[in-house]
Amino acid sequence: MHISKRVENLALKTISGAGSNMALICSFFVVGVWAVSGVFLHFSEKWATFIQTLSSVITILMVFLIQKTQNKDSLAIQLKLNELVAAHGSASNRLVNVEGMTEEELKVIQKYYTRLSEFAKKQDTLTESHSIDEQHKEHEIRKEMEQELKELE
Repeated sequence: MHISKRVENLALKTISGAGSNMALICSFFVVGVWAVSGVFLHFSEKWATFIQTLSSVITILMVFLIQKTQNKDSLAIQLKLNELVAAHGSASNRLVNVEGMTEEELKVIQKYYTRLSEFAKKQDTLTESHSIDEQHKEHEIRKEMEQELKELE
């Protein structure tokens, strides 16, 4: 088994375990034992340093672990959405890789959809579908959006 696959499996098991009820109970237990032990150790500096160091190390590791799983989940969701967009006949295929666009490009497209929503409200039927690539006789929204996107390049 490749090392990346092993790391992936370890990360999945760790994040699953860290989010369990047992992990929560164990963390309360460890903090409780630490607090009670403070009485016997006279709340020494070593006693305080131990829990601070332990919590710092665990926090740093968990931040990276959570970020890794978030990145994977986000990618999986994007791929599923891309498949839905690509499979839908009237959807715009230019949105398949929308996550690769810059923030400015996304704002232009958001503005387009806001205007398209206003246009759709004026339509006679609520069930008519509109796409980013569709041509409308009554508006020039798409041309304006394409012009703004070209200006950003």
